[in-house]
Amino acid sequence: MNNEDFKPLNSGFCDLDSCQININFEKQITKEMKLLVIGHSVLDFINDGNCIMQNAGGIYYTVSALNRIKSKEDDIYLCSQFDNETYKYFSTEFEKIDKSYLTKVDKIPRVHLNLFKDKERQEKYENITNNLVVDINDFNQFDGILLNMITGFDITLDQLKEIRKNFSGLIYIDVHTLSRGLDKNYQRNFRLIPEFNEWAKCLDIIQVNELELYTLYEYKSESEIIEKMFSDGVKVVCITKGELGAKVYFSESNKICSKFISAKKINNPNVIGCGDIFGASFFYNYNRYKNAFDSLSIAVSNAELFVENKFL
Repeated sequence: MNNEDFKPLNSGFCDLDSCQININFEKQITKEMKLLVIGHSVLDFINDGNCIMQNAGGIYYTVSALNRIKSKEDDIYLCSQFDNETYKYFSTEFEKIDKSYLTKVDKIPRVHLNLFKDKERQEKYENITNNLVVDINDFNQFDGILLNMITGFDITLDQLKEIRKNFSGLIYIDVHTLSRGLDKNYQRNFRLIPEFNEWAKCLDIIQVNELELYTLYEYKSESEIIEKMFSDGVKVVCITKGELGAKVYFSESNKICSKFISAKKINNPNVIGCGDIFGASFFYNYNRYKNAFDSLSIAVSNAELFVENKFL
């Protein structure tokens, strides 16, 4: 691989559990916020081995979490799609937000999820749609943009570059299904994301789980991948680690600092949508308070409540 543009920040990492760093965060947002959420709406068919459940999925979880945690003065805008057949599953949350950028289509994607206790879930898609239409004249009306790659086709790299060119605020991405290819049978398997360094150059915060992390670059170690992301201009990286908890990386004074928060043990957790709840919680709190470690703590706490069916 070509590493000519890879310039490590330094040779070491700083664990904030054992080292005190003075972090000069950006100015907090004390007024009401306008937040833009981008991502596909999908209808989930979830097979846990006992039964098949049909639920609103995809960006629905992100919107639901933001509706739960935002202040009453905040405005949430959604760039997504809906269809007449399935809107009843989404309406309770979508009716609470601004739908100016919500587009009607004949049929939104359907996702068939097979869950397993001892391995990563299997995903099969039907009715994969084209990328979303992001027809917005003034991106700088927003205080932050959350991009959740629900299907992996939500927006293209060119669309992201156009957003970055016209937006000076924070862009957060949950890599999600961008990390998975699409085979001839519409199965989704992990792959190396093409040109991810170009995606990273447009992003401020990146969220991945432990498997998605290794789809970003060809590096084989977490530390190498983290350094490459910061070299590409990323400011914060969140890695969710399932039942173990989550970790955040943040650069300060030319060092990469990290903080890990363990999750409490939960029996029979409700895991579908957990990463979306984490991402919405981190995005909202970091966008307002600019504190990566407090945001991590709140995100882990909300994710725990969600998997116990106590959050939404």
